[in-house]
Amino acid sequence: MTAVDFNGFPTAALDFYDDLEMDNSKAFWEEHKGVYRDAVRRPFEALMAALEPQFGTAKIFRPYRDVRFAKDKTPYKTHQGAFVAVAPATGWYFELSPRGTRVGAGFYEASGPRLAAVREAMADDKDGPALARLLKKYEKDGWEVGGDRLKTAPRGFTADHPRIELLRHKQLFVGRPYGFEADAIGADLVERVRSDWESLRPLLTWLTTRPKAD
Repeated sequence: MTAVDFNGFPTAALDFYDDLEMDNSKAFWEEHKGVYRDAVRRPFEALMAALEPQFGTAKIFRPYRDVRFAKDKTPYKTHQGAFVAVAPATGWYFELSPRGTRVGAGFYEASGPRLAAVREAMADDKDGPALARLLKKYEKDGWEVGGDRLKTAPRGFTADHPRIELLRHKQLFVGRPYGFEADAIGADLVERVRSDWESLRPLLTWLTTRPKAD
């Protein structure tokens, strides 16, 4: 597929997830799986194919939830996501849901050693301020900085550390919602995602070059 193959997401894609939130059942899925295939999956594949030359191959997530250890046993995800990895659980993200589309990038989970390396880089007097400045710039430009955080200081760091808010992160990602206006789901979406993913590249560069794992 090429960029011209992506013609946007039809409103049926948003309607599909609206309805799935109301009736998350196998019966609904079986009746509407053709809508998922044509309105969600195929445009998703075309969009990711258009972005692949610049960013790499995307993993388009399966629509099924892993309910083995979950209290919530509803079988289907009420959104569709894709991820382009540049390191374990680190990379660019795109999502379609009843609330429209959104983009982001960052690290979404980390093993103990990797998280420790990230925090050491955050604490470093050169690398840490560089990340703080980068995140501040993203926020000024309208991005949202998120990720699960500890309520207290992580082990080995004091609560009065100058970058304690950064150090509390167990995940760190930057993203923004597009909504469901024409430029959020239409054919021009590919260029919007391309531009925003490129603007998030400095964050991924920091996350893949500054932390030094043992």
